Amino acid sequence: MRGSFQSFFSINPVSLTLGTVLLVVMLFLSGISLLDLIELKTYDLRFLSRGHVPPSSAVVMALIDEKSLDTEGRWPWPRFKIAALVDLLSQDGAKVIGFDIGFLEPEESLQLAFIHRLGQKVDALGIQNPQLTDFINESRTYADSDLILANAIKNSSAAVVLGYFFYMSQAELGYQVEQSKIDQQLKRIRASKYPFVIYEEQPLDFAPFFRAYAPESNLEIFTESAKSSGYFNLRVDQDGVVRWMPLMIQGGEEVFPPLAVLCAWHYLGKPQLMVKVGRYGVEGVQMGKRFIPTEENGELLINYLGPPKTFPHFSIGDILKDRVPKGTFTDKIVLVGATAIGTQDAKNTPFSPVHPGVEVHATVIDNILTQNFITKPKWSKIYDLLAIVSLGVLMGVVLPRIGAFKGLLFAVGLFLLHIFMARWLFVHSGVWLNIVYPLLVLSVNYTVLTAYYYVTEERERKKIKEAFMHYVAPTVIEEMLKEPERLKLGGEEKILTVLFSDLQGFTSYSERYAPHEMIELLSEYYARMTEQIFAYRGMLKEYVGDELMAIFGAPLEQTDHAERACAAALAMREHRNMLREEWAKIGRPPLVARTGINSGLMLVGNLGSKYRFQYGVLGDHVNLGSRLEGLNKAYGTEILIGENTAQLVEKSFLLREVDLVKVVGREQPVRIYELLARSGTSLPGEQEKALNFYASGLEAYRHQFWDEALELFRQSLVLWSGDGPSRTMAERCQIYQKEPPPKEWDGVFEAAHK
Repeated sequence: MRGSFQSFFSINPVSLTLGTVLLVVMLFLSGISLLDLIELKTYDLRFLSRGHVPPSSAVVMALIDEKSLDTEGRWPWPRFKIAALVDLLSQDGAKVIGFDIGFLEPEESLQLAFIHRLGQKVDALGIQNPQLTDFINESRTYADSDLILANAIKNSSAAVVLGYFFYMSQAELGYQVEQSKIDQQLKRIRASKYPFVIYEEQPLDFAPFFRAYAPESNLEIFTESAKSSGYFNLRVDQDGVVRWMPLMIQGGEEVFPPLAVLCAWHYLGKPQLMVKVGRYGVEGVQMGKRFIPTEENGELLINYLGPPKTFPHFSIGDILKDRVPKGTFTDKIVLVGATAIGTQDAKNTPFSPVHPGVEVHATVIDNILTQNFITKPKWSKIYDLLAIVSLGVLMGVVLPRIGAFKGLLFAVGLFLLHIFMARWLFVHSGVWLNIVYPLLVLSVNYTVLTAYYYVTEERERKKIKEAFMHYVAPTVIEEMLKEPERLKLGGEEKILTVLFSDLQGFTSYSERYAPHEMIELLSEYYARMTEQIFAYRGMLKEYVGDELMAIFGAPLEQTDHAERACAAALAMREHRNMLREEWAKIGRPPLVARTGINSGLMLVGNLGSKYRFQYGVLGDHVNLGSRLEGLNKAYGTEILIGENTAQLVEKSFLLREVDLVKVVGREQPVRIYELLARSGTSLPGEQEKALNFYASGLEAYRHQFWDEALELFRQSLVLWSGDGPSRTMAERCQIYQKEPPPKEWDGVFEAAHK
């Protein structure tokens, strides 16, 4: 338990992964403006990747465009032209006419002003002429464009919905308005408020709606004539893009709907309209059987259908000149707005930086009628959190097992899969899931873990270099650093080969040489021998006095470890002979060494205690290798190898079976072999014959034919006088002639010394 606790709080892949996931979750919950801005851009890209979606046929637009300005003159036009437009649209069967323009001030008319002055003059002169009075009143009626437009709106067969806007703060307006004037403005639009605001529970402690400072409504004459009035406020995100429409704004104590909602409401026949407020905020707007989902603050995500001109555009100039086919506007919602340069209310949207504002309202109307919404359901936040956690943890679990490059490919795969899922749900289900934060945890965790593994790998490389630089050749160290997975420093059982080499009689030289001279001799000798071990990729385990020990097959895997050890032993013998000749010339002592080599299953790794440990090997076969080095003294040989090693190298080296021996501390006897040379090496003829005599003598010896064996060993010595095994076996035969071993003797010689 304690170890797990310490592991959690130490720097390792687990703690780094959990830390990264926790950090990104906290960022997600708190919200970082830069990351949220990037998420908004991915939202826009989802629209662009989805492309154009055909709108319903219910909404068209009558526009003040460049063509209209050419035919009707510069904007603003006299309002009798707008009245004429209302009449023509009504006559063509329009069902709803919505104005994305405001009639906020009385129209200035020179003709009307003249008629007013004329009437005042007549009154001042006291002229009493009924016909003149009727003429002045009639002229005033025809000259009052506001009255003409108000009558046109009132008498229209279509439901006319006027647009106005809210100042959301005093700072936006720039000055303070008297409360009486605010109340007067609110009174004008009160008839267009939401009829019902339904709370599922008791009214909330907080206001769930956007609260406005003051409305800027149309003139009372127009407001009273129209069926409804709706605001055309939109919400702009931090990057200046319009993605939301508030579907309710609180003014005073009332809650008011936008232009788009009221246009759709009238088009559908004015079904029951209500705002639904849940425990945590606004849930949406119920319009008859249709439900319009919103965020908790009452905003609707606008599901843009395409770029500008997705909806049918008709020039007001063509409408006024009767150039539009009859029936074009029958049973349609006609939105009146401006797109001409200098008059249009251009908005920045996901599809275009100059999207006509009137078309944004048309889009929302279409969303309501078709029930085609983009939403962020309540479960989406839970999904986003799960995506952050799962992607982060999955990256943390997989990366350590597959490495940096494959991990990068895996991360890219997860990256693309999440994007594909988010886009698919957006396009087919209208669900907005977060892309940035899950991808952030994926990227950050990959980067952090890769950096961690780089640092730890560098540390491990340094550790390997420091641990082995004095024990293996530089080329072997480079292999370890290139492929550290081949290096296993923990304790494990492996089949290896060990080599022991000891200088014969070197300790007696200490009587003739000073300590510094002994160190100089040993240093030169060890340098030459170590070079040969390194040349065959062996690992120098240690120097102990005048003995050295080497390991082949570890720490790097070597399938030919036995052959490398034998080759190194022969190379050491060759260089020892060369060194002997060099030392003889300068009066140094001759060098004679005994070498033992054995292969088998050994425990290899970092051995020792918490106070000190080193890389090494343990086991019966290690001990046997040391015993073989000592047996050289008994048989007068230089290099003896065990039977396991002999089986591994018999095709590559010339060997001679020497004896079957039970060494000290071991019950199982072992066949020992002398390593003579590499295969293919040509030996002197006498030596080859001597080896044959020895093999025959050994066979006779094992059958207890002492006389025959002795004769064969002597013939071998005649041919090769310096052959130590022949001399040893001949002496042993003479002993057995006098004192034979028991009849059940199995040919095993029991060594009495190590």
